Amino acid sequence: MITAEQKKEIVVKFGGNEANTGDAEVQVALLTARINDLQGHFKANPKDHASRRGLLKLVGQRRRLLRYIKNRDINEYRELIAKLGIRK
Repeated sequence: MITAEQKKEIVVKFGGNEANTGDAEVQVALLTARINDLQGHFKANPKDHASRRGLLKLVGQRRRLLRYIKNRDINEYRELIAKLGIRK
């Protein structure tokens, strides 16, 4: 689980200030942090299919937000995926 302090750091890093939580870049960064956190859970609990469904929903939501960012500004999209290390 992501702590409140980690969430604040992510919001400030990607949104500029603490109040900018609705920005698409911030949302993608928060989803990425949750996805990375869940990956460790699945290493310990490989048969947890209910949580796997939630993970797939998070990945789908992140993919839709990334598509929106890419259509809006391709350079911003490239910078964001480089910062987050999403696409290899």
